[in-house]
Amino acid sequence: MENELTLLIGKGEKILYAGKPDKRCFIFECIFNPLLPFALVWGLFDMFFIGAAFSSDKADEAAFFLVPFMALHMMPVWLYLGGALLSFRRYRNTAYIVTDKAIYASGGIFARTYKSKPFAELSHVDLHRGIFDQWFGVGDIITTSAQANPATLNGRRRSTNAGISIDSIANYAEVYKLVKQLQEDIYTDVMYPNDLRPKENHGYKSKYMG
Repeated sequence: MENELTLLIGKGEKILYAGKPDKRCFIFECIFNPLLPFALVWGLFDMFFIGAAFSSDKADEAAFFLVPFMALHMMPVWLYLGGALLSFRRYRNTAYIVTDKAIYASGGIFARTYKSKPFAELSHVDLHRGIFDQWFGVGDIITTSAQANPATLNGRRRSTNAGISIDSIANYAEVYKLVKQLQEDIYTDVMYPNDLRPKENHGYKSKYMG
């Protein structure tokens, strides 16, 4: 998967980080997600009515109509179970690469997705550590973008915060510092190019030479 992800990297880009999420944390987060309690309550509710119907005197008639209906009615339960069971495949398809110009990520379950976000489009870099992240000693690096979306709504341009995230990695502190520094250097050069500023105001000090 990482080999396929490298196809997105431009010529001359230098890979500074390449890795995958922590497998234990990734699987735990897929299984113990917010849909779990909802699926449990929904499943117990449906199973109660199925049991009551089959224990009645007209169990054969109830089964003819009730079983297909309940199979469809329990769709939230099937969706949760499907997501939990396919978490291993999703993990296998997930990978991250950080270069000196952009962040690249792959994912998906059946259809594989590959996306990238240049540092010049990123406005913020945040560090997040949820319950499972702290449990397994990993962290998430979440970036946001202030770039305007070309699409319009009611004649006005829409803004988007769609960035890219690097989830559940072990060396989160080092990668966060790396991404933060690159984002600051490149974003500063784009917004305040030193070569175009007056001599009396040299602007920001950036080391980016791309």
